[in-house]
Amino acid sequence: MNIEDFREYCIAKKGAAEDFPFDSGTLVFKVMGKMFALAPLERMPLKVNLKCNPERAIELRELYDGDITPGYHMSKNHWNTLMLENLSPKLVKELIDHSYDLVVAGLTKKLRAQLDAL
Repeated sequence: MNIEDFREYCIAKKGAAEDFPFDSGTLVFKVMGKMFALAPLERMPLKVNLKCNPERAIELRELYDGDITPGYHMSKNHWNTLMLENLSPKLVKELIDHSYDLVVAGLTKKLRAQLDAL
């Protein structure tokens, strides 16, 4: 999966928005103002960070040793860094969905209602 495909999939999520809150080289995807994906655009090979359930994060890191690692500059318990080039697009999409779903589940009732109304 390349960065364009990654971006298109993330931005197509309900309520998703893209932003550069840290610097001009780190693309961040948020749902209702909460981050679910980060992509440092100038890093090669391309790596992205996605939120993940802590137990599943450990499992994925063991299964995809070197291609899925603890989140770079993120909480190592709740974020993974993925080497996009080395993983199947199907898996990457599944992990984007998982990250998005975790963030949506953590939204306040008010924000969830706003998201549902979109």
